[in-house]
Amino acid sequence: PEGYTASDIMARYWRMRDYDVLHPMGWDSFGLPAEQHAMNTGTHPEVTTKENIANFKRQLRSLGFSYDWERELATTDVGYVKWTQWIFLKLFEQGLAFQDEKPVNWCAGLGTVLANEEIIDGLSERGGFPVERKPLRQWVLKITALADRLAAELDGLDWPEGTMTMQRSWIGRSEGAEIAFATEGGGEDVRVFTTRADTLMGATYVVVAPEHPLARRVGESDSAVAKYIAETASKSDLDRTSAKAKSGVPAGESVVHPLTGERLPVWVADYVIGSYGTGAVMAVPAHDERDFDFAAAHGLPVKRVVAEPDGAAEAEALEEAFTEHGVAVNSGPLVDGLATPEAKAKVVELLAEAGRGSAKVSYKLRDWVFSRQRYWGEPIPIYFPVTTDGDPRKGDAYSIDYSQPLPVAEEELPVALPELEDFQPGDDPQGCLARVLDWRFFQLDGKWWARETNTMPQWAGSCWYYLRFADPANTQQAWSAEAEKAWLPVDLYVGGAEHAVLHLLYARFWHKVLHSLGLVSTAEPFQKLVHQGMILGADGEKMSKSRGNVINPDDIVSAYGADAMRLYEMFMGPLEAVKPWQTEQIAGVVRFQNRVHALATRADGSAELGDETERLMHQTIKKVTADVDALSFNTAISQMMIFSNHLAGLKQLPAEPVEKLALLVSPLAPHLGEEAWQMLGHEQSLAYEPWPEYDEAKCVETDVVMAVQVNGKVRAEIKIAKDAAEAEARELAAASENVQKFLDGKEVKKFIYVPGRIINFVAK
Repeated sequence: PEGYTASDIMARYWRMRDYDVLHPMGWDSFGLPAEQHAMNTGTHPEVTTKENIANFKRQLRSLGFSYDWERELATTDVGYVKWTQWIFLKLFEQGLAFQDEKPVNWCAGLGTVLANEEIIDGLSERGGFPVERKPLRQWVLKITALADRLAAELDGLDWPEGTMTMQRSWIGRSEGAEIAFATEGGGEDVRVFTTRADTLMGATYVVVAPEHPLARRVGESDSAVAKYIAETASKSDLDRTSAKAKSGVPAGESVVHPLTGERLPVWVADYVIGSYGTGAVMAVPAHDERDFDFAAAHGLPVKRVVAEPDGAAEAEALEEAFTEHGVAVNSGPLVDGLATPEAKAKVVELLAEAGRGSAKVSYKLRDWVFSRQRYWGEPIPIYFPVTTDGDPRKGDAYSIDYSQPLPVAEEELPVALPELEDFQPGDDPQGCLARVLDWRFFQLDGKWWARETNTMPQWAGSCWYYLRFADPANTQQAWSAEAEKAWLPVDLYVGGAEHAVLHLLYARFWHKVLHSLGLVSTAEPFQKLVHQGMILGADGEKMSKSRGNVINPDDIVSAYGADAMRLYEMFMGPLEAVKPWQTEQIAGVVRFQNRVHALATRADGSAELGDETERLMHQTIKKVTADVDALSFNTAISQMMIFSNHLAGLKQLPAEPVEKLALLVSPLAPHLGEEAWQMLGHEQSLAYEPWPEYDEAKCVETDVVMAVQVNGKVRAEIKIAKDAAEAEARELAAASENVQKFLDGKEVKKFIYVPGRIINFVAK
């Protein structure tokens, strides 16, 4: 729980700095893992979810995390589901939630659609079930509508630069052109998007994805194309784009080059992805690495249309694709000789004049497929008209008109999941809810209607939980404007780097939609983001049950105590660093704990505070304050260890520095801090005591340790006031026994003294 420990330290620290602090906890409890476990064990996911929440909550309490448990929520709570569905309807009203038939990764074994990242070698990461690509009716959120804002508005955030770069790369804004290639048969144009319109004259063939309408049409009569499409269905997008060997089959059709009228052959190849861009590319093998590899593998022509600025290599055969900018060649009199930027603009101009293309901005970001064909998720609050001559609940024939989606009225929310004993997915892509006829079909105003049987993905509930934390008991609104303005935006988000793109991008999308509707007052939800580093097993590997290197917090707390667990997590290294767990090293922080406890037993209110102790106390307060502000907890603990060692060496121990130490250590080790505070005679908790203040003037060292040289060689060290007079410095230096030894029998010719820097006797 490294991230939880860090956020708890900051919550306790900010309370002591007199801030109002909201430090809540909730449970992202819908999703595939819970449902799959339920199917494997025969236990209802609601039961296992509640059991897991209870166990996690027990562990968090044992570690002393100062959560406001009155604000606790779970995304599976019916009251929470209601408002998740309400936000979905806001997206639907804005045209940002719509239905589309999408090629998806369908896993019948899990009964759901999987993301590319959840597939390994054609099998589901969870369970190892076969996965196939197939078109499926899906709900989709139009995240691309806000792509520009999602990229541009990262600039004002205090986030790790690497995370912002990842989000910008994921969004992938590209300026280019959309070009229409007419088909020979007079059917629909094949449209492509390219960022290199200047290379259009080098296109020697066109490639469409296996999912493209042209490929599917050809596959109806061409067995080779049909076979290729079927083989591709089991591959993930990642497998297809990363494969070194570029496979493909000719479609047996041609398209017309938009500027020259030349016939270009069409190929079907899986390195082009149907859901990315237009699902088709103009292949320019001379200037694109993938196209070059494909052309080489299939004996297709390569035509160079961009040369180096000096034109020296224009006539040479290419051994690899030339992808750099340069000068247009072999592109006609209106384009030849133009540098790449000017050539791009000129080709777009020519396309526009011919009515075959235009400038366009495209994004690597794809709209968010929001449907899941499973049980354990929020029902999508949409229903459809049904045509039937009987009662569809009794098995009578019916048809559902999916072209007329209707929103469930707000007063009828939430749409709750039906109680099910059999939530196995089956082989129906509509999901197990399609089998619950009494729930799916209902009558209203004398007509039959059917509920949507897809559920929302696990990401849904986690897109907006921070808003509900601000006003969790509100039954009339998801949150009030007053609560939102009081607490938002989130001042500190501590989370793993694995959330860098998907969760954080989705939450930002929802928040911006809500902001555009005037439902939140800020454009961004999370002002500051910190990624805690992964804690590895003792073997330096990622913790996993299969490796046997998982550390159970319960075991550490039982053996060493909660504060030792907290201190060691923070002392291992910088919060953001990846670091291995070494149980034997906990002994160091245990000794520190014991030392602080012993100091509290010895503190004497009548003992005087010496200058050195007072100075170190103020230095420690200053450094720990700066380190905690920077989330540099390891160096804060190190400084407190130095201070505690100094205090332990005092014969007479004043109470004041021990009190300051108890306050400083309390955010990191709250149980130790509270006990030390009580032992020092305080009856009230220190949780709301003010954070110690330091005096800058008292942090300054008045004495320095200086080396004493004899003829340029160091012979001793003395402690002396920084501004000591020369006579005092000479007297102290000469009094050193070792200096006397090297001056014995010699005459001091010169004494060199620079305060705070040099003491040197020149003697002969």
